[in-house]
Amino acid sequence: MMLLPVAERYEKFAREYLVDLNATRAAIAVGYSERRAAVTGSELVRNRKVRKLIDRFKSERASRLEIKADKVLEEIARLAFSNIQDFTRLDEYGKPVLNFSNVSRDQYAAVQEIREDTTGGAGDGERKAVLRTTVKLADKTKNLELLGRHLKLFSDKLEVTGLENLAERLNSIRALKHGNTNG
Repeated sequence: MMLLPVAERYEKFAREYLVDLNATRAAIAVGYSERRAAVTGSELVRNRKVRKLIDRFKSERASRLEIKADKVLEEIARLAFSNIQDFTRLDEYGKPVLNFSNVSRDQYAAVQEIREDTTGGAGDGERKAVLRTTVKLADKTKNLELLGRHLKLFSDKLEVTGLENLAERLNSIRALKHGNTNG
């Protein structure tokens, strides 16, 4: 396969990269050698011009799909603040019973799985068959963590303070050590 001119190659690589974020596969698709595709792909992803193209194409795709940060955060909030009580009612004995009759579309967004299985009931009249329904909601911890990170409630960065004027203080100490009091 003959290589395209550089500008076209960069553009094609950027588009291919956005398919699955696999730089090696994208480099091969553009026509680079399979033997060096991993290295070439990595270099291209770090290339300033290619990075600009990737960012531009990513932004255009988000606009086409109408994906906005607010929309993503709203969905994360739906998942994070889901509550099993929205899917149940209490019977006359205070026991929770599944009830989906008043569940909204937004509340349903948090449902990851609904599973029914039957246990018991050997057919001999001694054991009663029991239908068990399991409802699994979205992972609250993960979604609350995502919201917390967005709101900067948590920090993975180590903040070092007290280093203001460090250079001047070190120079003063050096001067004192060498007997120079002029600073």
